[in-house]
Amino acid sequence: MPLQAAEFFAELCLPFHDHTVVGNAYFAVPVPGAPLRLRIDFTRTIHADTYGGLRVAVVHPDRGEIDAVALSFVDHGTFHRRDEATDTRPNTKQYGTFDTYHRPGQPPWEGAVTTGLRDAIEQYTAVWFPGAWTASAPSRAAGRTAHKAPAPPATRSGGRAR
Repeated sequence: MPLQAAEFFAELCLPFHDHTVVGNAYFAVPVPGAPLRLRIDFTRTIHADTYGGLRVAVVHPDRGEIDAVALSFVDHGTFHRRDEATDTRPNTKQYGTFDTYHRPGQPPWEGAVTTGLRDAIEQYTAVWFPGAWTASAPSRAAGRTAHKAPAPPATRSGGRAR
């Protein structure tokens, strides 16, 4: 069964206008005219047809891969809600992963929350492609901006401060 990679990468809402998905890999030119490229692939697990995260790499056309980082679905909470709702326990094949088998009409990564992955990709690419997100970023969805909570009023207490 297909991975539906194009739909997964669309779900990430990456802001790069010059991009394509080939097979199960996402390729982008975050900074137009610059030689560095971005490649994102799914990382396999020890189980057949099961994926545990994304591998984000910076690639130079002549020098090849310059740098890469693995972003696990577990570390970024991608399937936390799904696993909690289905009582999937850690150290099982299904925990924090997805495989190519899925319900008809649903993507194999059904239940994924991609916010943590997207934020990690943004942080990583900010190092290699400074300004690329602000130059081409679509407006972020409501609820994604940080709101400052008002500071609590200063009160004196009878206890000692450390």
